[in-house]
Formats: sequence, C-alpha cells, structure tokens
Amino acid sequence: MNKLSNFKPVKMKKNRRKFTAAFKAKVAIDALKERETLADLSARHELHPTMISKWKQEFLELADQIFEKKHPVEEPVDNVDALYSKIGQLEMENDFLKKSLKKAGL
Repeated sequence: MNKLSNFKPVKMKKNRRKFTAAFKAKVAIDALKERETLADLSARHELHPTMISKWKQEFLELADQIFEKKHPVEEPVDNVDALYSKIGQLEMENDFLKKSLKKAGL
C-alpha cells in the first residue's frame, strides 16, 4: 500500500493582500532610486520582484499626469436655495430660543 494513498489535500484559502496607492508609490520610488537591488526590496517589503517591477513601470508611465492636473475643482451644490432656506430657519429658531431663555431667566 502506498503511503500517499491516505494523503488528503488541504484546501487553503487564498487571501489577496491589498496595497494602498501611497505604499505602491513608495515602493516604486525606492525601486527607481536603485539604492537596493530588486531582491532586497522584495525581501524588505515582502513582495515578489515582479510586482515591484510592475509598479515601477506603471509609476513611470503615469508620471507625466502629475504635472498635467490642476487642483480638483469643487462640484457645485445642486440645492443651494434649499440650504440657504434651512440656514434661515435655524437662525430664526436659535433667536427664538435665546429670547425664551432670557424671559425664563436662564
């Protein structure tokens, strides 16, 4: 009887790690500096060297967009009139409560 016949494969759950854009940029910049080898960077950040190379390439391809974009323009609020109306109502209620408190002596 073969020893492997009793072997049951174990199903392992694969959890994908998610990295922030800031972390990816930091790793890509470290790779661009070339102060460490790709193997050293991958060991330090616990990443595969291919992933670092991919992030570095993506960083270089999109670098020109940094200087093209201006500050984001704020979108106008659709219901400005309703908001001003609400502000007026709240100011009136606030004034009413102040007068009521003065009359009550508080």
